Amino acid sequence: MTLSVAAASEAPAPLWRRAFDWWLAQVKHVLPPTIFFFFGFNLILFTRWMTLQEHGIPFTNFFGATLAALLVGKAVLVVDNLRFMHRFDGTPLIQPILFKSTIYWVCVFVFRLAEGLFHFLRDGGTLDDFPSFLVANFSWPRFLAIQIWLMVLFLVYVTAHELNTLFGDGELPRLFLRWHSSEAKLTRRQRIRLLTRLNRLTEANPVEVISDRDSPAHAELVGILRQLAARPGEKDALMTRGMVGRSRSSKPDTRNQVKS
Repeated sequence: MTLSVAAASEAPAPLWRRAFDWWLAQVKHVLPPTIFFFFGFNLILFTRWMTLQEHGIPFTNFFGATLAALLVGKAVLVVDNLRFMHRFDGTPLIQPILFKSTIYWVCVFVFRLAEGLFHFLRDGGTLDDFPSFLVANFSWPRFLAIQIWLMVLFLVYVTAHELNTLFGDGELPRLFLRWHSSEAKLTRRQRIRLLTRLNRLTEANPVEVISDRDSPAHAELVGILRQLAARPGEKDALMTRGMVGRSRSSKPDTRNQVKS
């Protein structure tokens, strides 16, 4: 009976379920950059609209901004799966942020030039005449102004993404939306101190001593893990108990000293 239950639990999920899980994972990956660049691109269009409105020039391209956001979201999904994008993982954050932002910016730069080439060929131009068109008739000030905006957006997005990866998925929204600033700072300091204690504990005691349930090192390890797993409101009480326990264990045994 138990073997049949175990075999049923280890049976692979149906194909539609695996396909749906894969699709859901891709949507979760694409959704944050798509939403971010949707608002970012529409902000660019809004600034252009205000500039042209002053001169009485009508301008609107909401559909183009939405389509561009979808394309950038898809491009981020594809580029993130490339192996060289993880070249600077583990280095100071400024290096992966600048590297990934530059890669995204270059991809969009090439795509926008390809879009210009497509429109040029559609209007009757030839491929040989496209370089001269870029030099003579292409609107480089407008093109580069949008590229500068895009670089700023990529820097903001990649910085937020790297910080979220560093803190852990969901930690950055929790810091911005759920925790009070004082509570977050206190929790961060306490966690750093606990990790420092854990590091010193593993350096001072071998694994065999820590694994012994009757040893003080094992009791301290359990206390540190409980404090790390506790909620922010429960950490103060656990920290106080841990400090009291350490102070008691660090006191010398005066009775033995008197007898000696």
